[in-house]
Amino acid sequence: MTELDRLTALFSALGADADARDWAESEAEEGLPQLARYRLLRTVWQDVDAWGTAAPQWVDAYRTDGAAADAVDRALAAGLTPEDLGALAREIARETAFGVLYALADPADGSLPAEVEAQLPGWRLAELTPAGAPTGRHLDALHEDFAELEPKGAVS
Repeated sequence: MTELDRLTALFSALGADADARDWAESEAEEGLPQLARYRLLRTVWQDVDAWGTAAPQWVDAYRTDGAAADAVDRALAAGLTPEDLGALAREIARETAFGVLYALADPADGSLPAEVEAQLPGWRLAELTPAGAPTGRHLDALHEDFAELEPKGAVS
């Protein structure tokens, strides 16, 4: 099995489907950490999507023991359904996830004077081997692929 075949199989296992070969070729030919990138974005989308798909469960849980129990009760009393709340929560989670991914690429958001921002540290996500050792490759501009990987059939 070639490295390209191995990577394609891994992307397929993660759900890249028809795009698995393209992602694999990008990693193999360009040396980009595409498998780590895809895996992270897939994980973020699973968390975002769960706000919509698991709405009946979290709505029940929030009603019994949650910081927003009163707000959830008021929303339900006003006629919103758990699915309505799920769609709203999913959209908020999507926007928040995008904002975090964007901030990873450009932490200077203009909320501080430029001379202060210039002195502040930044951050980055680093790829690790399966054993946990740094590869020296970093995941950059994750927000650029975020929307592209939105689960198909997802409620927005």
